[in-house]
Amino acid sequence: MKNLDEKYIKEIYQLIKSLLTFCKYELTINKGEINLNCSVKDLTRILLFLKDNPSLGMECLIDITAVDFPEKNARFMVVYSLLSISKNFRLKVKVNVSEDSALPSINEIYSCAGWCEREIWDLFGIRFKDHPDLRRLLTDYDFQGHPLRKDFPLTGFTQVKYDNELSRIVTEPVKLDQEYRNFDNLSPWEGMGSYLPGDEKSDHKND
Repeated sequence: MKNLDEKYIKEIYQLIKSLLTFCKYELTINKGEINLNCSVKDLTRILLFLKDNPSLGMECLIDITAVDFPEKNARFMVVYSLLSISKNFRLKVKVNVSEDSALPSINEIYSCAGWCEREIWDLFGIRFKDHPDLRRLLTDYDFQGHPLRKDFPLTGFTQVKYDNELSRIVTEPVKLDQEYRNFDNLSPWEGMGSYLPGDEKSDHKND
């Protein structure tokens, strides 16, 4: 295995630039990792090329994640983390997508992508075209909203509880009502008044 020194990373950088000539993209090096920014229409072709080209061999998809930038028109950046085991280097493919647009599913290129795409749809609301089973993965099927969007409220929109009268679990709007309680610092259940543990040992208890 080669050491991931700066010289080797630059060699891989130049190799990608010399091989990947059929579309527009931006290639950079940041903190010892190569980043490739591309458009939505070129995403599938680029990932196929990176995986199948024997000089690169990006045969392993580590993860797919997303970042939310609500102030931008294309508010989401989706990041594909690839690993070449044979060449021993990593590459991040990044693509920007708007809230109303969809990305092509890469489930047929990397079979593990199906779960990652479901997770991103669940948490960010980014759609993937031609996904075989795009359902929520981490939240309930009737969950409202996408919790990793930056405009999603911390309390959420609904809460789940067991209803004794209906004898079943129900979903209702979030309620944060709390009765005011005057807590005693030592015991919130039984106020201890002016007596504190250890007073009986004090020489000034009668002062």
